[in-house]
Amino acid sequence: MPTRILPAGSDPDAVRSLTTLLSQLPDAEPQPPAADSTHLVDTLARLAAESVDELPEVVVVHERIGPVPALELIREVALRFPAVGVVLVTTDASPGLFAAAMDSGARGLVALPLSYEELAGRVQAVAQWSTGVRRHLGHGADVIGGAGGTVVTVSGAKGGTGTTLTAIQLALAAQASGRATALVDLDLQTGDIASYLDIQFRRSVVDLATITDISPRVLADAVFRHDTGLALLLAPGEGERGEEVTDRAARQIVSALRSRYEIVVIDCGSQLGGAGAAAVEMADTALLVTTPDVVAVRAAKRTVRMWDRLQIRKAEETTVVVNRHTRNTEIQPALVQRITGTALARTAVPANFKELQAVVDAGRVHELDAKSTVKQALWALAGELGLVKTGGEGAHRGTGRGATGFRRRKE
Repeated sequence: MPTRILPAGSDPDAVRSLTTLLSQLPDAEPQPPAADSTHLVDTLARLAAESVDELPEVVVVHERIGPVPALELIREVALRFPAVGVVLVTTDASPGLFAAAMDSGARGLVALPLSYEELAGRVQAVAQWSTGVRRHLGHGADVIGGAGGTVVTVSGAKGGTGTTLTAIQLALAAQASGRATALVDLDLQTGDIASYLDIQFRRSVVDLATITDISPRVLADAVFRHDTGLALLLAPGEGERGEEVTDRAARQIVSALRSRYEIVVIDCGSQLGGAGAAAVEMADTALLVTTPDVVAVRAAKRTVRMWDRLQIRKAEETTVVVNRHTRNTEIQPALVQRITGTALARTAVPANFKELQAVVDAGRVHELDAKSTVKQALWALAGELGLVKTGGEGAHRGTGRGATGFRRRKE
């Protein structure tokens, strides 16, 4: 049986040379290369969604890959696709890098310039390991994580646009429909999820920041189980500690949550830091909440452009949600879409703070009346995004045009 090998790297010349050499290996079947980290993870997720058997046995990651650094990318692939063997190709074959690569989950390291014998030996060994793991696990879809759960980030164009309320209600809708749902507060300095739900819990996302291997037990110790069934991972009570959550830590935390929960909703706030940027880049759906006024829409446009410049997310892969919408406002959702160049949620959230004031002041937003027009709109948005289980079919796979249109495109 041929060995399927997926090369990945951002340097076209280097990847071309690597692919040429891989094609010369016995029984090798090189796949079309992945040009960056996002393309690689999306490709693996798409194949895993079809069948675990569709995954390549070996992924060869060139050190020149981005925007996610090679070792962090290897760690994510190892966490999400544990039966795929990863080989790192690098100019630095020092014992230190070798140890770091192994700690990240790589199964081998090949030094540059490439040697046919070294590459062939390492790829064959990793392919045998991958085949053995799959045989041992019996190809069980419940054992191999595959694409994992759906991650949705909720960011604000500016402060006060309703980001936290949106994130909470989306998570509540998913949980109420029968989805195992986690709600994460990555607004690390000013996160308010705990206040909105009137809870006190001594653990926070910071407790996971320095842990390199987040096991299910460690994750369970860090989350708070709310009365609604939501698993809450809160922002630290001391805002200055938010700096301890690096982009690398955020990637590990999001990957661990994705492997444990069907739906992961992340409140990223309105200030961009390394952790929030990593979450937005990893998300299946990235929402940007704005209000229909000039200042907020300008802020939304700035945010979209910044995400694009930093290679976090393209405008067309971002979905704008218009909050506090009224029919008589001059700025309507279609205009917001044209200004920002993003996708647009069909559901606009109406302006009706009177419905919210009592539950917000009491810290009981989970008890918002079902007749509330704001709640109805936000729960409709959850359905539009495919977060709500319907008819026994996994909602994370999308239900209709509105759900699938917002997902990051799989190349």
